[in-house]
Amino acid sequence: MNTTLTKQPSKKSSGQVSVRRRGVHWSATKPEGGVVNGWVRGLVATTLAPSKLIRAIQCGLPVRELDALQVSLNVPMAQLVPMLGISKATLQRRKARGKLAPAESDRVVRFARLMGKAVEVLESTENARNWLTSTQFGLGGAVPLDYAETEAGAREVEDLLGRIEYGVYS
Repeated sequence: MNTTLTKQPSKKSSGQVSVRRRGVHWSATKPEGGVVNGWVRGLVATTLAPSKLIRAIQCGLPVRELDALQVSLNVPMAQLVPMLGISKATLQRRKARGKLAPAESDRVVRFARLMGKAVEVLESTENARNWLTSTQFGLGGAVPLDYAETEAGAREVEDLLGRIEYGVYS
């Protein structure tokens, strides 16, 4: 079975994601400003079906999603890309190509998901940024963004945010 996914360029600038798989065409409207901004604003769950998000990640997100994540987190790109497992040379290639690899796209979405949860729990973007970039007792003194370099670490960060949200001592 051929499972190769390709992103089809959209003719509109309305945030349309189009995916073609073995001759079948899917499309979905992304949240305003893209996937990253959708997660940060808490809109992805209501506007983009999980299957569509997965397909978009498999096809590779546009590099502008990485730029949106960098702006959202307010972390220098030179500090952010190593956390995402991207070297300087690879970043230049991705910028020239215009899209990220699926694994890189997945990590971008992971960090955006954490930022969105932090904004929800801590009630402001600035509070979320400060919390994600500061050492946290509940993570054994680790910085949440550093901890989130792995999916298991990201889940621990989400768990800690959940405990904070419900007032459980951490």
